Amino acid sequence: MNYIDIIKNGIVKENPTFVLMLGMCPTLATTTSAMNGMSMGLATMAVLICTNFVISCLKSITPDKVRIPVFIVVIAAFVTILQLVIKAFLPDIDASLGLFIPLIVVNCVILGRAEAFAAKNSPVASLVDGIGIGLGFTIGLTLLGICREILGNGSIFGFVLLPETYNILLFVLPPGAFITLGFLIAIVNKLRKA
Repeated sequence: MNYIDIIKNGIVKENPTFVLMLGMCPTLATTTSAMNGMSMGLATMAVLICTNFVISCLKSITPDKVRIPVFIVVIAAFVTILQLVIKAFLPDIDASLGLFIPLIVVNCVILGRAEAFAAKNSPVASLVDGIGIGLGFTIGLTLLGICREILGNGSIFGFVLLPETYNILLFVLPPGAFITLGFLIAIVNKLRKA
């Protein structure tokens, strides 16, 4: 499998949001707007890329008995670095995502890719897999955020498109996340079968 196929795989065949349905907590909770969805996706992607690379480098010296704890420590280290950078340079994003940044540590997308791919492949292939899966996750969260923001607030990335009278509050509330995600999964499944 070449690197382009690995990236396509992460975006289309193994998209964490629409196909594997992993990481549903941040998917449903942070996508009230396109900016929040994109920010959460990019943050997760940054941790995923770094984690995959480091775990792939450490795989030959990591005993099987402590493999998962080592993965968690590596993930936690990168999440801590990311959180400090976001707090220092992007306070608005830190305020809007809040608790969901530290929760990246337990995001099953990252731990799953560490176990399924990074622990079995080369560092470069693992880095590319992190890019592909990260892009798939970011695209999924951004698309969900765009749909919810347009329907719920009549805007996209904060730019008003529709008058306030057309806003459907349900879509910025938790039930709207489930409804929108369900429709997007159905559309993606239809497109994948076509």
